[in-house]
Amino acid sequence: MDSIWIEYAWALLILIGLEGLLSADNALVLAVIAKHLPDNQKKKAINYGILMAFIFRFGALFAISFIANVWWIQAVGAAYLLYLGLKHVLKNRFGKRNKDVHHETEKESAGKGFWPTVGKIALADLAFAIDSILAAVAIALGLPDSPFGEIGGMDAGQFAVVVLGGIAGLILIKFAATWFVKLLEKRPALETTAYAIVAWVGVKLAVITLAHKDIGVLDPHFPHSTIWTLIFYGVLVGIALLGWFAPSNNKSLEKPSA
Repeated sequence: MDSIWIEYAWALLILIGLEGLLSADNALVLAVIAKHLPDNQKKKAINYGILMAFIFRFGALFAISFIANVWWIQAVGAAYLLYLGLKHVLKNRFGKRNKDVHHETEKESAGKGFWPTVGKIALADLAFAIDSILAAVAIALGLPDSPFGEIGGMDAGQFAVVVLGGIAGLILIKFAATWFVKLLEKRPALETTAYAIVAWVGVKLAVITLAHKDIGVLDPHFPHSTIWTLIFYGVLVGIALLGWFAPSNNKSLEKPSA
């Protein structure tokens, strides 16, 4: 019995680390989407985003079996993250000069106003919530059954691990979002990095969708295999490092002085 609890403890630690990475991505995206708003509205929009992240992730906990078994839910999340990420990255890389892209983006975003921005944050939060819960379930289902019965068709011990991991992720979002807002002002290159990470998480959801039993394009065990896990996190860390060490001397991305 002791070995079971050791397994659960290790799984929980791994899951907290995983949720930390996903929460950091989520928080960075919140900061980027709200970036164009005035300071008072920016803070308010991010607080709404954090609240929606709480609601969506807790809601996803009570829809675990639905999210894990209905492929089109996963596909919608993947499609949205890919669209959100690639639209910005490709436009910035192959479109106009950075200065033109920045001013055009600022103008376009400013025209959308506060509530459209909150709506965009909500869609991103929902997609991240799906990915977060799927990752947690993938780890929890590998644990042995506990002696506590079931909750919602899932072993109670495994369900508890998912809930605790999710709570840890939400706490990290709360602290990370404010920090990323300040960081973006110092390192504007991280904006493109954030969208690249969003697209890569979308690829991850797409892989899960293609491996779904009703689709069958990929082996159902592939999304949880060691090789794919190493590839995913290797690329994720690589994107983050490239963004962190990218030159930040592009003054065109900074706000013009009065």
